Amino acid sequence: MKKITIIVLFYLFSSVTYALFEVQKIADNVYALVGELSQRSKTNLGNNSTHGVIITSAGVVLIDSGASYLGAKEIHKAIQKLTPMPVKIVINTGGQDHRWLGNDYFQKLGARIISSSKTKIDQQARADEQIARLNILIGDSLKGTKPVPALETFDKKMQVDFGGINLELYHFGAAHTVGDIVVWMPSTRTMFTGDMVFNNRMLGIGPAKDSQSWINAFEKMASFKPKHIIPGHGNVSDLLFATHNTYDYLVFLKTKISKILENDGNMLDASKIDQSNFHYLKNYESIAGKNAQWVFEEMEFDD
Repeated sequence: MKKITIIVLFYLFSSVTYALFEVQKIADNVYALVGELSQRSKTNLGNNSTHGVIITSAGVVLIDSGASYLGAKEIHKAIQKLTPMPVKIVINTGGQDHRWLGNDYFQKLGARIISSSKTKIDQQARADEQIARLNILIGDSLKGTKPVPALETFDKKMQVDFGGINLELYHFGAAHTVGDIVVWMPSTRTMFTGDMVFNNRMLGIGPAKDSQSWINAFEKMASFKPKHIIPGHGNVSDLLFATHNTYDYLVFLKTKISKILENDGNMLDASKIDQSNFHYLKNYESIAGKNAQWVFEEMEFDD
């Protein structure tokens, strides 16, 4: 754990806070906007999430548009502290609310909106559910929000050449949501993972409820050997830290649940799994037990 802590402090060294976000610099013209780790709220406008910003000679590429119209506006304000260049491309890395419900704001500014084809289907299918939940969680902060799914989609891979930079978009399979993608920036060896990686806070098995697919997708992402990981939640890190917080945790749960099933155990046994090695992750108390139950349900059905 000591080595991991040193890595985190290194990334926090070059940062500044703008309103809702801590802005962490990764490389020249590449930044992460790191939101709160707690639940969506009126004050964070639903943006309890991390977003990527790439400044090019032709404009800005934004990774994930926020959970609301007002949340997108705050993202834009943070970007304007970094550059006067307009946001020209928005990439939705998945179907969770904070990945796409700010699309309308940026589309009105003339931005292209890109996602995987499965993410667009997920956005359309869960829009009403997400709006209803956000009404409860953030109330008036949802004002002006209009669900606008991505306009450009791809199935497995898409290349984006823009403003002198090259980005590679990949859908490796379901992770937190069914359409999760990663965005690879070869020139800086930076991987924007969206909700494939949770740093500093405990992941939730999520809408896709397919932990094995998540593990497989993570392995494919890791094969690029990125120097920088910009996660869906939490601080920028290297691959080692991201692996421990996300991949190792998923493998741990599946290993424990497999043993329970081999011994004809039940859901109650799953809820009693000792997950204390991951207690340092925020929201551990509220989500750890649920994760074990979700993985048990998934594996019991598969079995």
